[in-house]
Amino acid sequence: MKFYSFIFVYGLVAAAANVFGGLIIVQRDWRRDYLKYFVALGAGYMLAVATLEMIPESMSRLRMAPVLILAGYLLVHFFEHTLTPHFHFGEETHPHEVRSHTVGYSSLLGLIIHTFFDGVSIASGFLISHPLGLLIFIAVLLHKLPEGFTVASVMMAAGRSRRMALWAAVSLGVSTMLGILSMSLNKSLVHFGLPLTAGVALYVAASDLMPEVNKEPGFKVAAVVFAGVVFFSLTKLLLQGSI
Repeated sequence: MKFYSFIFVYGLVAAAANVFGGLIIVQRDWRRDYLKYFVALGAGYMLAVATLEMIPESMSRLRMAPVLILAGYLLVHFFEHTLTPHFHFGEETHPHEVRSHTVGYSSLLGLIIHTFFDGVSIASGFLISHPLGLLIFIAVLLHKLPEGFTVASVMMAAGRSRRMALWAAVSLGVSTMLGILSMSLNKSLVHFGLPLTAGVALYVAASDLMPEVNKEPGFKVAAVVFAGVVFFSLTKLLLQGSI
């Protein structure tokens, strides 16, 4: 019981970051410049976790893991970019593209699916090993602020109120907790949950976060991606030293 409470605490921290990201948009006086560095750091860290930890671990446990990795990748692509062609991480600066309420809600649905698998990935990692769970948790946490920031921005660009925008960010946190709950109650499915969420993580890092990094001019933001990979390496070394 203590073990599952432990997982839920990590989930609550991740969910709170979604809400905080939404608050940044709702409260006009909060600075947003530093979020691009969170996006870049999260891109590097998550790319490293997905390719160096989640995918190899998945393939060592399940023969059909590559199929599930691809399925996870395509699932997020469908909900985030097929149903919502103009979706991107960050602040929505083209309100004419999301003026329709339907576009705002379809973006919310895409991110709810995404954050549900955030929760599944955190729980799957901890069910396999504590170090893997921590590595995945950090990767998820780093892009939680941009998730909340994005959904609140899109909802406001679609003409919804600031209160509705904040509730949209809260719904992402709730979805994360539901993902954790679903995997915790069905821990026998962890061998399927990990590869599926590895595909999701790969998509988020390579197709959601990296394009936002590439839009930024100059060297600084791009360099933070490499800092994310270094951060992952140091974290893993620290965790290995604590075993």
